[in-house]
Amino acid sequence: MKKIVLAALLLCGFVVSKAQFEAGTKYVGASVTNLGLAYNSEKKLHFGLEATGGYFLWDDIMLKATLGYQHNRPHDDNITVGVGGRYYFQQNGIFLGAGAEYCHETKNYNDCRIPLEVGYCFYINHYVSIEPALYYTMSVNDFSDKSTVGLKVGFGLYFGK
Repeated sequence: MKKIVLAALLLCGFVVSKAQFEAGTKYVGASVTNLGLAYNSEKKLHFGLEATGGYFLWDDIMLKATLGYQHNRPHDDNITVGVGGRYYFQQNGIFLGAGAEYCHETKNYNDCRIPLEVGYCFYINHYVSIEPALYYTMSVNDFSDKSTVGLKVGFGLYFGK
């Protein structure tokens, strides 16, 4: 009897997780980013916020837009705007993301960057998820000093068709 109940619960979990990644689903998310991690030579306090909106064009594939603010103490705050995509693995909630973004620092430094991420969707309920992710952002203009590796933790809201 325990095996039947466990199998039924796993099947329900699979059906619920599939519904979030269907074509036509809308996504809104917010993340705390960078959390003080960097591999470059800059020794600064890093902290950022990121807002994301997305739309599933096909099952498991989301097109997304991001807007972010990064505080780097003492002076190098920046604002980023980007587009990208995510691919979700239905079996386990892992996602892969890539994109392109434009970064403007307050000291009149502009940069194009390529963000890559891998994360996990932990669903609280059918519509809300906690999404920790590791990311690598490669700077096109200054590879050695402006590229970063970081951790972000966020919430995602999924709205079905």
